[in-house]
Amino acid sequence: MRDRRSRISRSLSSGRPEAGPGGSIRARVCEPGRRAVSLSLRADEKGILPDRLIAMLVKTGAVIPAGALDDDQIQPASIDLRLGEIAYRVRASFLPGPESTVGERIDELKLHEIPLGDGAVLETGCVYIVPLMESLSLPPDIAASANPKSSTGRLDVFTRVIADHTRGFDRVNAGYHGPLYAEISPRTFPVLVREGSRLSQLRFRRGHAVLMDETLAALHRRERLVDSEAPDLSDGVPVGVDLVGFGPDKFIGYRAKRHTGVIDVDRRASYDIGEFWEPIRARHDRSLILDPDEFYILASKEAVQVPPDYAAEMVPFDPLVGEFRVHYAGFFDPGFGYAGAGGRGSRAVLEVRSHEVPFIIEHGQIVGRLVYEHMLARPDALYGRSIGSNYQAQGLKLSKHFRG
Repeated sequence: MRDRRSRISRSLSSGRPEAGPGGSIRARVCEPGRRAVSLSLRADEKGILPDRLIAMLVKTGAVIPAGALDDDQIQPASIDLRLGEIAYRVRASFLPGPESTVGERIDELKLHEIPLGDGAVLETGCVYIVPLMESLSLPPDIAASANPKSSTGRLDVFTRVIADHTRGFDRVNAGYHGPLYAEISPRTFPVLVREGSRLSQLRFRRGHAVLMDETLAALHRRERLVDSEAPDLSDGVPVGVDLVGFGPDKFIGYRAKRHTGVIDVDRRASYDIGEFWEPIRARHDRSLILDPDEFYILASKEAVQVPPDYAAEMVPFDPLVGEFRVHYAGFFDPGFGYAGAGGRGSRAVLEVRSHEVPFIIEHGQIVGRLVYEHMLARPDALYGRSIGSNYQAQGLKLSKHFRG
């Protein structure tokens, strides 16, 4: 009995496929005893790993993909993570904790299995766990963090990465050796995914490389990180919401419609905006009431940029303000909005969802902060230049799936 109940967890932790009820279960993980090769960095070198060092992690076995990487899978400061061949519908979200693996928790919580090879629809309001095609055997001085890709967040697909024996989402400890999983819960639109779809991205870092207040202020004086006057740069670059609007119609954003059709996450420019979104125009008092459990796409009041030797991440302005959530997809790559990479400062697109009660936000209200970190080295390719970035020099823009 014990052997039958642990079939999934053994399969997911060993990397060997085993047949089970409803079909085969496979998860590519590190080969036993395989160790990642050191990147041979100096002790004082700290920062986010750029594209060529991520490629080195793959080459040396610190990142172990199931099959060859896609040509564009490595980004300037991250690697996209691909869904594996099976999704497990589970009763509820969970964390494994220090005593368990994700596979063991799937054994306990799974309702059914969904093959993804030919594509499958993930329904709103449900929680799915998908083993990823990339596993890790990190060096002891390299940690990682995950975030949804921009296009994932703009579809209101709530997704987080889970590692074995962890107490937190989207964080992978230095030296981690094992598989990765995506927790996926579509909130507004049902989505069609398949094996190889990319919903999340992973960023690698060595040591603590966050710019402190004085260093950040000096960088702002050199590069003008944000186009606001005399910004308060304590704890990052402040980002406010624009409720004045764009153009003669004073257009400020979109509210998602309910009961729509399915969106295929791998299709570009394929859907009419009007079938999925309602436009929102500015009010005379420059405010917006967020309705409970509705999803909005808004834009930042400020244009921001990320110079080539830095990466950034959007964090909540005040975690104690729990009335709404802003910006699911928090990574900003080197070159975002940067003039030398085709930008002139870019607005941050804000994915906003209110919670239990209606909540009023006002023009210019600070909703997040960009935290900047040093890169270990400048990437070979910057965001927007030569890699076909979707959102360089953006104003207010929906995900790449929509026409117009």
